[in-house]
Amino acid sequence: MTRTRRLVQIGFLALTLIGVFLVRGNAERWCPFGGVEAIYLYATEGNMLCSLGVSNFYILAAVLLITLLLRRAFCGYVCPIGALSEWIHAGTKRLGIRPLQVPYRLDRVLAKLKYVVLAVILYFTWTFGELEFRVADPCYALISRHGEDITFWAYVVAAAIVVGAVFMLIPFCRWLCPLAAVFHPISRFALTSVRRDEDVCVNCGLCSKVCPTAIPVAKLKNVTAARCLSCFSCVEVCPKEEHGAISWGPPPALGRRWPQGVLVGTLLVCLAGAVAAVYAVPLPAFSRVAEGRGEAPAITAAAELEVYGLSCRGKATLFSYFIERDDEFEIPGYLKIEAWPGPGAARTRITYDPSQTDEQAIKEALTEPYYDGVGDVWRSSPFDLAGYDPLGLD
Repeated sequence: MTRTRRLVQIGFLALTLIGVFLVRGNAERWCPFGGVEAIYLYATEGNMLCSLGVSNFYILAAVLLITLLLRRAFCGYVCPIGALSEWIHAGTKRLGIRPLQVPYRLDRVLAKLKYVVLAVILYFTWTFGELEFRVADPCYALISRHGEDITFWAYVVAAAIVVGAVFMLIPFCRWLCPLAAVFHPISRFALTSVRRDEDVCVNCGLCSKVCPTAIPVAKLKNVTAARCLSCFSCVEVCPKEEHGAISWGPPPALGRRWPQGVLVGTLLVCLAGAVAAVYAVPLPAFSRVAEGRGEAPAITAAAELEVYGLSCRGKATLFSYFIERDDEFEIPGYLKIEAWPGPGAARTRITYDPSQTDEQAIKEALTEPYYDGVGDVWRSSPFDLAGYDPLGLD
């Protein structure tokens, strides 16, 4: 069982590294915590934090579903920080380094720190509209190719996690991880759980000793602790496991026990479904509805444009300024902007009233210089449209 989990961890870590360093993907756009950080700004302004995308929401939804079904199995099987921490700790134990034993009461007090970390990160992120704590993000330091963006503090935090893992089992995951704080209220009510049959159990206590999150399994009939990773360590170590002393599965009404393969299969289906949804239902990363335009007309049209220079949230906001300009290139029938900022040609959709304007007027508004009355200067447009020459030289 441990071997199966290690293979799954290796597989997901390899997939992450291939995606980042070979495919040149953006790891931040596939982080579930990015969805937590971005949800407030997206709900209130229709905008994404820079470096993030709506893919963060799909992955977050998949991971929350996993948590509702399997408790914190994402932490135990998929998360690279958790996997690396476990491997380091296992390696140091083989070298003869004795792990520190943290008293149970102290462990439970330290576990509250993750809620403080979550609250601080969300406060500053939602207040300033930026990924303020990227500078200290250990995951970004370990699996990102953007070396110029990684600060000294990110390496300090990553090093602290490594040192902590030498002497304790997954201390960051147990006490400080903000994503674990998000999982907690959902994990407590998960469908599956570890169960102990008191009639078969011989009370050896091994299940409690091997639990990576210090759950007193040997004292419980049904493990409902939100911090359970569904790692199967307690099941594997039980001398009476074949007789059902310890098992993992759904509520008794749905079956007595399930094999570990059900858990792994559920993980794969949920995460693959999230990836498929990103491409099947591509929500815009930037959305803005025109203000003061009255009721929507009976007939609308949409200009589908590929825009160069629309690379991030800030450029998307500037893009809306050119659409909402109030000079001779004003667009009276503009209704809504939807955009997917990114490198290269970014997809955009501008919905408008065809009785008041047309696609040509929209293209001119996006590419013609804009007069800034406050600064008394003309500002050139940073945007180029694929297939459109504002000078008409093509």
